[in-house]
Amino acid sequence: MPGGGRAQGEQLGLEYLDHETVSATFIDSSGQFVSSQMTRISRNPYCGYEHQTLSSRERTEEDSLLAALQWQVPDVGPVPFVKSTDPSSSYFVILNSAAFFKVGSQLEVLVHVQDFQRKPKKYGGDYLQARIHSPKLQAGAVGRVVDYQNGFYKVFFTLLWPGKVKVSISLVHPTEGIRVLQRLQEEKPHRVYFKSLFRSGRISETTECNVCLPGSLPLCNFTDVYTGEPWFCFKPKKLPCSSRINHFKGGYLKGLLTAAETAFFQSGVNIKMPINSSGPDWVTVIPRRIKETNNLELSHGSGTFPSGYYYKDQWRPRKFKMRQFNDPDNITECLQRKVVYLFGDSTIRQWFEYLTTFVPDLVEFNLGSPKNVGPFLAVDQKHNILLKYRCHGPPIRFTTVFSNELRYVANELNGIVGGKNTVVAIAIWSHFSTFPLEVYIRRLRNIRRAVVQLLDRSPKTVIVIRTANAQELGPEVSLFNSDWYNFQLDTILRKMFSGVGVYLVDAWEMTLAHYLPHKLHPDEVIVKNQLDMFLSFVCPLET
Repeated sequence: MPGGGRAQGEQLGLEYLDHETVSATFIDSSGQFVSSQMTRISRNPYCGYEHQTLSSRERTEEDSLLAALQWQVPDVGPVPFVKSTDPSSSYFVILNSAAFFKVGSQLEVLVHVQDFQRKPKKYGGDYLQARIHSPKLQAGAVGRVVDYQNGFYKVFFTLLWPGKVKVSISLVHPTEGIRVLQRLQEEKPHRVYFKSLFRSGRISETTECNVCLPGSLPLCNFTDVYTGEPWFCFKPKKLPCSSRINHFKGGYLKGLLTAAETAFFQSGVNIKMPINSSGPDWVTVIPRRIKETNNLELSHGSGTFPSGYYYKDQWRPRKFKMRQFNDPDNITECLQRKVVYLFGDSTIRQWFEYLTTFVPDLVEFNLGSPKNVGPFLAVDQKHNILLKYRCHGPPIRFTTVFSNELRYVANELNGIVGGKNTVVAIAIWSHFSTFPLEVYIRRLRNIRRAVVQLLDRSPKTVIVIRTANAQELGPEVSLFNSDWYNFQLDTILRKMFSGVGVYLVDAWEMTLAHYLPHKLHPDEVIVKNQLDMFLSFVCPLET
């Protein structure tokens, strides 16, 4: 493998950012990794983020994260649509497809991309997603992609079950689309905007709000005093800043693309389109002999890739044995005498909804909160279970959140005593996709600090992080919530929380490896697997 095979088994590859030049770029399940020297990355100044007071350790960490996420997009000037990547004329080849493979062995696939004139492309930078699957077995796993920067990509899979195994590769965005997404991330961070209502007596005014606001109009500064998280609204003309009633999503900016750029974002043409095989698209995998199987399933060590796979629609993590919680009583028994806090966006609110629907004894207590916003509370008095959900602080694109319910996760964690009967789960990603990465890094830094302090005072507290997931993409959604943006956030999340003592539910792989279409809010079978994994961390199998 090029570059000394350094990406093998190292999911995030950030440790490998030294001054050595690597001849290929590494990618995980979701997208590409770029070889890059550990020099300061020149970034567009945004909201004074470049003036943050960071310790030298934090500065080094931020630089290494930004360096690792630099996407190798060639500087080739404007590219006409016909010369951009065409998934329907691109193809892949399985190397040694006629051979018999054993469970546990590697499968290599070569992808060659071409343009709409069927001419080979000479540069890389396309965003691909890859999986292997056996539909009859309801089995699936993701692959790792390597970009050779010359129109060729290699995909590496680990074959984890016997039978006929099919390969699927898709183009999420062509290089030419990625260049547009990069520009929007840096130049149009306000493309989702927010508003707040201010009210006093009979007077009310609505103004725009964001992480920072352009221009010289007077502002209300709602920066959080504990975390330093910045948030501003334009000052109402007649009312004081203290009269803010709520926060809500204002909307999405229109007209972000030129006519030429819109061609790179077409459903059915170049967004999440399959790349076909030029030969067989499947291989036969034979079982291992008994004495060979011992080390396969539970391969410990950092960065197991892939982290798991589906078999008969059940997720099987490769690092530990996941329990099945098929009966509400199993969940009740696991959560007995526990307080469970769910913090974050709507993808973890799904966990609250799943638990309160599936477990009859967990009865939701009506707090009169707005639907889909919260906060929410459920109680099982008989078994002494308390389940709470609260959304994260702004930026959050919810309909209406009351000002006094706008709480930052880090501050909430600081108010938790913790202990063996306390469980915390956090999902925070989707609402950060439109901002420069520094905004997300700062948020996770604050949450991580609070997590470390909580585990320090109460080491038996169980803390679980749910990663980002892939979702359905159309021409408009791509500009705000593309998997490419969320892949970057996901990479940052995994890196920043590695070695902290938290558990990870790999929602990213769980959506990419599954046969169901990608959705921002995955279908119930995927959510059940996420919950089974979460509950397995809370109540592990007795070993």
